[in-house]
Amino acid sequence: MKRLALQSLINWKNKASRKPLIVRGARQVGKTWLMKHFGELHFEQTVYLNFERQPHLKGLFDQSMNPQELIRAIETDSNASITPGRTLLIFDEIQECPKAITALKYFYEEAADYHILAAGSLLGVALHQPVSFPVGKVSFLDLHPMNFEEFLLALGHDQLCEALNSLNYPLLTALHDKLSRLLRSYYVVGGMPEAVLHFAASERFDEVREIQQALLLTYEQDFSKHTPAAVVPRIRMVWNSVLSQLAQERRKFVYAHIKEGARAKDFEMALAWLTDCGQVRKVHAITKPHLPLKAYEDLSAFKLFLHDVGLLGAMGNLPVKTLLQGSTVFTEFKGALTEQFVCQELTAVPDLSLYYWSAKKGAAEVDFVVQKEEDIIPVEVKAEENLKAKSLLVYQERYQPRIALRTSLSVHKTSDWLHNIPLYAIGFRFK
Repeated sequence: MKRLALQSLINWKNKASRKPLIVRGARQVGKTWLMKHFGELHFEQTVYLNFERQPHLKGLFDQSMNPQELIRAIETDSNASITPGRTLLIFDEIQECPKAITALKYFYEEAADYHILAAGSLLGVALHQPVSFPVGKVSFLDLHPMNFEEFLLALGHDQLCEALNSLNYPLLTALHDKLSRLLRSYYVVGGMPEAVLHFAASERFDEVREIQQALLLTYEQDFSKHTPAAVVPRIRMVWNSVLSQLAQERRKFVYAHIKEGARAKDFEMALAWLTDCGQVRKVHAITKPHLPLKAYEDLSAFKLFLHDVGLLGAMGNLPVKTLLQGSTVFTEFKGALTEQFVCQELTAVPDLSLYYWSAKKGAAEVDFVVQKEEDIIPVEVKAEENLKAKSLLVYQERYQPRIALRTSLSVHKTSDWLHNIPLYAIGFRFK
């Protein structure tokens, strides 16, 4: 398995002004594997602490916050010698030990020569509890499900990835049918590492779906295990509404679609929980596409996406055969899976701010507007080969963007201001 985030860890290791690094991401996106794999490749040894599986470790942090004393305690417990520059120290499921979170501050201030990685599947949720978080003393790395490039690499299509990374459009046009078939497979399998690795070994879509259903069950169990009982039903209602919300003509999240009479304040905590644990992604509207986009964010209007397209299909029990036949996957469900895929690809691009734009009274809507450094680029998503771009035309007439993108099943095409990017290449376009 190849994860592109490995290079970010290498860069972190080599930084002179390095801070402890927290790897964030939903359950089972591969955080533990990535940290251990990084340790195997780039350190002489790795000392791994899991505060969920080894609850006695919490006691080590009750005695002292002095980094050197903590190192000696960890060495004694793990029967290992921890050497700066040679040993990678991993604190996994760190949300189970709030004092270990606090201790990261002192490692940065007093023992910055140690390489420390931390992670926790529900860390974002835990940080809303009374925890002394080391603000400004740690760095973050967001790990997402495997994107389409990582999926191709797992299947052994390294040369296809080279063509996509070079954006060699004449070559991609020649490979269009093959890439489209692989894209349909990715819509079914998604990017959860266990599902991808099983598919790479077996090519059994039915067994992949079983893995996905088991993972969805794990998420449901998390709702009950980690939240107050009164909030659990609302979390489930929001969670179960994602597919139907995305299937609407306008994909803006509407509380009344959860249940009649529902209001924002009734579901704020449920939405925050799902967002904090990385299982959903909110994409907010902007009032106008000016720099910086964050300044024009409309917090009351947003679209809600799952973190993985394969899990979205499994959640809706969408028939695998239907998804794989021809272009059906791109026309059924009003493009819900297609927009989910594009959101997932763009979310995986580092330092890319992601929003959408809607004209007043709903006259036009551009699916995504992204900010990459100083560029603001509108992106319209088409589920099939229909290349009409009415909303983009409204946007272009109003704001005169230097470039606008439409992504669809069609091959690469350009006009004066509009570029059509094949769906399978959209993530590569922003790298």
